[in-house]
Amino acid sequence: MAAKISGIILAGGAASRFEGTMKPKIIIDGKTIISRMISVIRDIFDEMIIVTNNPEEFADFNFCKIVKDEIPGAGPLGGIHAAMKASSNDAIFVFAGDMPFLSKEIILSQIEAFNSAGCDVLIPEIEECIEPLHSIYSISLAENIEAYLNGHHGNAVRDFIKSLNVQCFQVEGSDLNKRAFTNINSPSDLYFFI
Repeated sequence: MAAKISGIILAGGAASRFEGTMKPKIIIDGKTIISRMISVIRDIFDEMIIVTNNPEEFADFNFCKIVKDEIPGAGPLGGIHAAMKASSNDAIFVFAGDMPFLSKEIILSQIEAFNSAGCDVLIPEIEECIEPLHSIYSISLAENIEAYLNGHHGNAVRDFIKSLNVQCFQVEGSDLNKRAFTNINSPSDLYFFI
């Protein structure tokens, strides 16, 4: 039976590198990054959740659940945990909030692979690089994350998933596919797109 999956956008990062503008609110080609993301995923997921510690920034997206971290200062892993606690589905598909070029085809293929994989986490791998913030996680991992964070192991997602049943979803390294995994990490990254 196919898992019911919620779509999650992690929008909690500080805006320090973009002069006070949160990365999901950066405009590329006339649209904010988060609007671009939602236009791709909105008809895939019956439930969408934005995880942010600045909920007022996303009040326009009233068709999404807006939640805050339950474990402050835990970075993306804390955001994943908050999404798991808020989700009413079996799994969550997590997207970093700075990925403006999501591919619906890749997302649908990844969901299909998760439903046949029988794993805790399905993570895409493209040219030997993995992307934990474009991955599907079983919500049964919420307690594992709490224990991990409370055990003072740090908050790196890559370290947390090492002990789990993780499978990789192989993505061909075409230019189009690489673009789908693009993150906007600094203002210089925008020069290619504006």
